[in-house]
Amino acid sequence: MPGSEAAAHPARRPSAGPARRGLLTRRSFPYLLIMPAVLGFAVFKAYPIAASFWISLTTGNGDATQFSGLANYRRLVADPLFWTALQNTALILVVQVPLMLGLALLVALGLNSTKVWLRPLWRLGVFVPSLTGLVAAGVMFSVILNRDAGLMNWVLSLVGVDPVNWLGTPFWARVGVVLVITWHYTGYNAVMYLAALQGIPKELYEAAMVDGAGPVRRFFAITLPQMRPILLLTVVLSTIGTLQLFDEPYVLTGGGPDNSTLTVTMYLYNNGFKYFDFGYASALAYALALIVSVLGILQVRLMGERR
Repeated sequence: MPGSEAAAHPARRPSAGPARRGLLTRRSFPYLLIMPAVLGFAVFKAYPIAASFWISLTTGNGDATQFSGLANYRRLVADPLFWTALQNTALILVVQVPLMLGLALLVALGLNSTKVWLRPLWRLGVFVPSLTGLVAAGVMFSVILNRDAGLMNWVLSLVGVDPVNWLGTPFWARVGVVLVITWHYTGYNAVMYLAALQGIPKELYEAAMVDGAGPVRRFFAITLPQMRPILLLTVVLSTIGTLQLFDEPYVLTGGGPDNSTLTVTMYLYNNGFKYFDFGYASALAYALALIVSVLGILQVRLMGERR
């Protein structure tokens, strides 16, 4: 019957369109969680980076600032003091990083040996220097390397060596900077190497010993290949840290004598906060960032995993 058919199928209300969704949905919830980190990065990282790039394209100070294009970068290329600072930084990098990482590897191998007594105590002692503040380390070594009353010259006098002007001559001033950095960071890298050594399966060494491989062969055939990732990490981090070297030479020598320990970051600091030439200082910062990026990419290419 028509009436019963109408009762069985009541008329549907017309659709009012898609329902409005709230701000908090399954799809938007992850973005809301990362929003504080994104905002923090934008305000404290992205904006300063972009602003410093704009500043590097300007000259002058305060209200007299004007857009100058690539003038600061052209000035940088022709600046002999910049090349002196870069040469000093590269020299310290080439000498100090291999020395420090080589010592760190030797220390890690020693601390990993079961023949060493009180290994936890030795591990703590090796790592403690890295906990020392950089400025405190610089002040301490400025006393140790003092020409007239320093501990280093006193020790040398015991074996008949004349006092060395550690911080007053270009060569020995560089040596002093290398000593401070090596003392401060060797233990830090040794602990990283020690963790990598303890992660190598012992079965590999046992199988190599069964095949007649000696300690040297096991080191080059098992230890070094297994440690490739951590070696790459420490080389890259040490390179970046040395290129950004500032605290140690600033406290020890102030960049002297005769600019022999002037680094790129010290030169950047002098232009920005002594001479208030922020445009040129920003250009120096971007040049340093480019150098760090290129060296990092080259190191990853050369030392990365071969597939």
